[in-house]
Amino acid sequence: MRRRMTAALAGAAAACLLWSVPGAAAARPAYGPSAPGPLYAQVKDRDTRLQLQVLGRPDGRDMLYRISGFVYVDAPGDTLAPALRHGTRLFGFEGYNVRRLYREPGTNRLYQLSREIVFYTDPQDPARVLREWRNPLDGRTYPLVPVNNDDVDFGPFPITPEFRLGPLKDVQRTLAQVSDIPPRTDLKALTGDDFGLPGGIYTAWEMFDFYLGKREAARRAHGVPKGAMEVTSSWTRSSPFIPSMCIADRDVRARLTFHARSWTLDSWDELEPWLKAEVQRDHPLYRKAPEAPARSETSWTSFYRKQLDNGALTWAEWCAKNGR
Repeated sequence: MRRRMTAALAGAAAACLLWSVPGAAAARPAYGPSAPGPLYAQVKDRDTRLQLQVLGRPDGRDMLYRISGFVYVDAPGDTLAPALRHGTRLFGFEGYNVRRLYREPGTNRLYQLSREIVFYTDPQDPARVLREWRNPLDGRTYPLVPVNNDDVDFGPFPITPEFRLGPLKDVQRTLAQVSDIPPRTDLKALTGDDFGLPGGIYTAWEMFDFYLGKREAARRAHGVPKGAMEVTSSWTRSSPFIPSMCIADRDVRARLTFHARSWTLDSWDELEPWLKAEVQRDHPLYRKAPEAPARSETSWTSFYRKQLDNGALTWAEWCAKNGR
């Protein structure tokens, strides 16, 4: 459902991955010690103020990015054919990121705090969550673990009146924020497990385009707006096969391509009933954003912590144990 580099934080912050009609500006609201509003109000640069609203609501309440897309096989030379052909649409990709802006009390340090839960679904019926997947390369069926990352945080950003995140791009009737991120994580050094990756090193691409209408931008450029700004985004990821598919990257010349779009929702209540029911039943933690900063997870480190029990099992042992 992240892999951050310090030099990329300012550009990537509006990305992660990676939304509804907001209310009017607040009139002299009362703020708690972790509320972002007083820090947000200091920022002079319009584009930075808007990009902070891409990250979260200035009023400090939760907002969501609803995520919807598909996952494909990318196999140069069709190297896995006929078992797994290039361009195969493997899964739907349905879920959300729930987030909020958080001020470290007593400081000018601002964070974006989030959790993300995204399910792998039937590509013909995106509202039907898949619980398992048959790997056609080895003929075994494995549990299909959703993206369930707690936390996915950015920051801290030291907010001053002169703080800047860089200019937005003018694209006809919209303004765009672009973040192209090449994550690299030495999972072998971090966890002791190589996950079947060459040298135990995870590499990927995460490419985000966030769009906000100029009318919406003008409406929310002043004061401390309530609610979520209307934002849409496009996201593409190229990465190794996810851990629960039990395909070793070092043994194949193929990867996954994720392509999805996202849009803001003002609260968790605005999700579709099927998605809310899925989360309430099995993942209730993901109804709300975190309360304070913590170490961020990726799909791989989350799998290590929750499926491998922090190294009690190796990835290879998990695949051997769970495949049937």
